[in-house]
Amino acid sequence: MAQGSKKFKTQRPGAAKKQQNKQKGPKKGGRIIAPKKTQVVEQQKLKKGLEVAIRNKIEKDVTHKASLSLHKPLSVVKGAEGKGKPGAARPAGTGSK
Repeated sequence: MAQGSKKFKTQRPGAAKKQQNKQKGPKKGGRIIAPKKTQVVEQQKLKKGLEVAIRNKIEKDVTHKASLSLHKPLSVVKGAEGKGKPGAARPAGTGSK
């Protein structure tokens, strides 16, 4: 056996290091900052909900009127939601022939 003190500390296999993935500097990703005026945020949510409801109602009415004026039933094709910009979706049946 070797004599003298050990120069380094040995680890057992399978023992995990505590600070292995420590990042330095600021964290990545967006920050959630609490609004100063919660009442304004609630008003914006209500306004957004009303705008969506009004838009859906107008679209429903227009498609209903269009289907009544045609001699064959109108089929509305919905696009893939969530793709592109929110206002970029085009309603079906408005294209020129």
